[in-house]
Amino acid sequence: MAKVYKIAVIKGDGIGPEIVDEAIKVLDALASVYDFDFRYNELLMGGAAYEITGDPLPPETIEGCKAADAVLFGAIGGEQWDNLPREKRPETGLLKLRSALELYANYRPVKVYEELVEASTLKPEVVSGVDLLVMRELTGGIYFGEPREKLEDKAYNTMVYTKAEVERIAHEAFKAAMKRDKRVCSVDKANVLEVSQFWREIVEEVAKAYPEVSLSHMYVDNAAMQLVRNPKQFDVILTGNIFGDILSDEASMISGSIGLLPSASVGGKVALYEPIHGSAPDIAGQGIANPIATIASAAMMLRYSFGEEEAADKIESAIEQVLKEGYRTRDIADYGAKEICSTTEIGSYIAEYVAKV
Repeated sequence: MAKVYKIAVIKGDGIGPEIVDEAIKVLDALASVYDFDFRYNELLMGGAAYEITGDPLPPETIEGCKAADAVLFGAIGGEQWDNLPREKRPETGLLKLRSALELYANYRPVKVYEELVEASTLKPEVVSGVDLLVMRELTGGIYFGEPREKLEDKAYNTMVYTKAEVERIAHEAFKAAMKRDKRVCSVDKANVLEVSQFWREIVEEVAKAYPEVSLSHMYVDNAAMQLVRNPKQFDVILTGNIFGDILSDEASMISGSIGLLPSASVGGKVALYEPIHGSAPDIAGQGIANPIATIASAAMMLRYSFGEEEAADKIESAIEQVLKEGYRTRDIADYGAKEICSTTEIGSYIAEYVAKV
């Protein structure tokens, strides 16, 4: 009997529909090999939702996501919606969805494909073999702390973390490390900030439940430097919201193209999977967007939401094989391209490898 997995699909704006369609193509190819029954429920969010409903996150989208086993998301936004009131802008829809689904942990893996080491702005010997994970706390810290206010002669924000918030993100990091190289580096600013001292104490307490995992600490300014100097020293980087926001973007550039990197936001019953890049409206509809990040996000969905490790590995191996054979979208065409492919062509090549038994 086929395993049934219900997937809420939010294609979004710009290149979102194009790249999500390729991820679905790969999942369907996988289903033929593993006897999976993927049941898709397409929902609206972002600018596309605003145009139809007047709301960037309609209530039926929230309910549809909560009824699913996982959410596969493309991208949202575009300059045509930039002048809308904040509550109507596409990005507000995503923030509200994260809140509604209680998504407090952001997994952002950074892996450098050997075929693309020249694409990075760092030296090949520095980036070759990089395989790290940034674990960012997503719903606490200075972005959400109260009080906050902008006055005429001053402005202030508050960085706040509760014990429960730090404990749950720390557990996520240690659990992830148990499936990797069993090393966690907790990044903070404990030499200056009381909230970071609090963070460090709780992380050390949580670490006792994972004796196989090695824990180290690093100040955020040093971590930013070390990511450029020697990124291979890291396995799992655990950090708070604002530090994670900055460090994960820095780390993403190690790979050479933002079109290659997936992410997962987890915490509640239903997790959300998306590429780290935006909607790229300037290339939407041209068939040149790189769908690899979205396809890799689908692999993360298989691993983290469905527990299908072998199937996730199969997609990731297919991506590596396609790159090894020289198939490239335009963003990485200067690095070992045998054939410059469209969005759909790359998706089809990956799907073909996935379908091989």
